Amino acid sequence: MNRRQFITLLGGAAAAWPLVARAQQPIMALIGLLSGSHLDARQIGAVAQGLKEAGFIEGRNVAIKYRAAGGQFDRLPALAAELINDPVAVIVTIGPAASLAAKTATSTIPIVFATGQTRSIWVSFPVSADPKAI
Repeated sequence: MNRRQFITLLGGAAAAWPLVARAQQPIMALIGLLSGSHLDARQIGAVAQGLKEAGFIEGRNVAIKYRAAGGQFDRLPALAAELINDPVAVIVTIGPAASLAAKTATSTIPIVFATGQTRSIWVSFPVSADPKAI
């Protein structure tokens, strides 16, 4: 192999390296977080803690898209549609208005809705949802 062939080979390998490195990145699940009010650090921290306890760490094996209506509940249907179009694997809602908007917007994506007062979590699975796919 002469010097010219070696440099061409080296240049090709250098150009291909980012593609190989990117291909080895793990696929991250995408979660949509929808709130009718403003999201505060306490709510985001609680969601992150719950995901961590389940083995999911934001940025490592899960990504979260945050959408908040800031008290303008008429914005919720459009925000829910954004999450559905991304497409997210599951929608986590905070508050009854966000839960209703998500449930109205999709019949195929699972919805997890929580209430902070009773520290309860409910999960709404579509009839056709395959639990192994979640």
